[in-house]
Amino acid sequence: MIDEIHVLDLALIHEATFSPAAGLTVLTGETGAGKTALLSALKLLVGERADASLVREGAECAVVEGRVFRDSHDVEGVCASRRVGADGRSRVRLDGHLGSVRELTQAIGPTIDLCGQHEHQRLLDAATHVEMVDAWAGAPVAAALEGYREALKRARAAKDELDRVTAAARTQGSRLEEARFALERIDEVDPQEGEFEELEETLPRAEHAEALAGTAHEAAEAISGEGGALDALNSAIAELARMGSVDAKLAQFADTLTGAAITLEDASSDLRRYRDNIDFDPAELAQLQERFSAFKGLLRQFGPRMEDVFARREDARELLAVVSDGEARIKRAQEAVDVAEAALAKAAKMLTKRRNEAAPRFCREAGKQMARLKMGHAELVWESRPLPRERWNETGPTTCELLYRSGAGLTPRPLRRIASGGELSRVMLACKVVLGETDGVDTLVFDEVDAGVGGAVARSLAAVLADLARTHQVIVVTHLAQVAVMGERHYVVRKDDADVPETQLAEVSGEARVHEIARMLSGDESEASLTHARQMLQESGTWQ
Repeated sequence: MIDEIHVLDLALIHEATFSPAAGLTVLTGETGAGKTALLSALKLLVGERADASLVREGAECAVVEGRVFRDSHDVEGVCASRRVGADGRSRVRLDGHLGSVRELTQAIGPTIDLCGQHEHQRLLDAATHVEMVDAWAGAPVAAALEGYREALKRARAAKDELDRVTAAARTQGSRLEEARFALERIDEVDPQEGEFEELEETLPRAEHAEALAGTAHEAAEAISGEGGALDALNSAIAELARMGSVDAKLAQFADTLTGAAITLEDASSDLRRYRDNIDFDPAELAQLQERFSAFKGLLRQFGPRMEDVFARREDARELLAVVSDGEARIKRAQEAVDVAEAALAKAAKMLTKRRNEAAPRFCREAGKQMARLKMGHAELVWESRPLPRERWNETGPTTCELLYRSGAGLTPRPLRRIASGGELSRVMLACKVVLGETDGVDTLVFDEVDAGVGGAVARSLAAVLADLARTHQVIVVTHLAQVAVMGERHYVVRKDDADVPETQLAEVSGEARVHEIARMLSGDESEASLTHARQMLQESGTWQ
């Protein structure tokens, strides 16, 4: 639901603020006053394409800001801003942060439906008819649709598996030979998980075993051998200890060096153990080197990683297993397809049944609203035609469409071929009333819904719009006084006569609203027109 919109330098609007009511808000004004500019602002706010021509002459940019509540539980709302520069570049902010037009469309677009005669005509798209019926039907169709989609998913997976097994079983020539060669080559080496990494760590030590042992021996001798570091250190400790009786400071040095001597003795012992544990075996080294070389060969052929080698082995095993046991695998896969297709057929039948039960009721309810709109015996007719199995999709196993019949005995035809602009607007309005809160859109904006309407039809149109406003926020651009008096909030759009014309948007109430209704009734503000306007407002219950 729209809370407030602020518009700056858009078309003929220098600055305007629009705060529609939660129910029905009407916009009126002379033709050419600039009502379409406000609609352009709404289009920008829902993420439609920006155009530099929308920027007011002489201004650097046009800005539309608004706060929208996405549902009845949303207490904070979304604050959106759309800036269009004179160079055509567009910038978006959502809750103060930079965003994209796509994010704006996702955040705001689903909450507002612009229902003009020449734009956003979802009613002309047969693909949306089934969506309307499904939404209106509620849980029975929703459960059937979910079951159908799950069955379709399983059937597709089963068919994919059958295709894979069949293709693998028929594999011949070079691909089969490649798989056989790869498996033999890898199995010849028979690599184990983690073996290559272990070889990378141990082989360098085996290759340098003699040097490592020699280095450890020399280091141990330098520390604890005859004339080594420990001999000199122990002599120093003894001399310091002897003179420690004269100066206690030297005794402290003796203690410190004693600790160092112990550390050196431990290091010397560890080095000798390291030396003794090195087992240099030329035959074992040759085996390790040969093994490592075999691994490197596998990596060159099937790598670059050992994970790739293992994956290639499994792929080759699977392919050869499928080929060797092809008929049995194909049979099992075909049986799985048959089971999945049977379940899908059952789910498809249930979905079609549920829709065909709900759709005629939807059409009857829409027909009642169309009758209120003085459309005579016009009605909607549900048509459901089965599709070939290969054309089944997530929507369903049939092609569905709402057809329009303008009178009894006439052939139903697609809406896009039969309904005039005025008829189409009223059919759309009737469907919106029937859908109520189930259509998932909070705000409905009607432009030209009253085109070619007058007299009793105008009164009926006003009543239907008022009913729709009980479940939606409804904004109507209208030239009919019968509609205008039903608004909970009334805005008037006026254009001044300045050298650079400017459109003003003002909310009217009280006597100002009486004068606007009088103008709409007769083009003047005579006493008779004013009296008639007051009477209409009083009867509508919206005048205070």
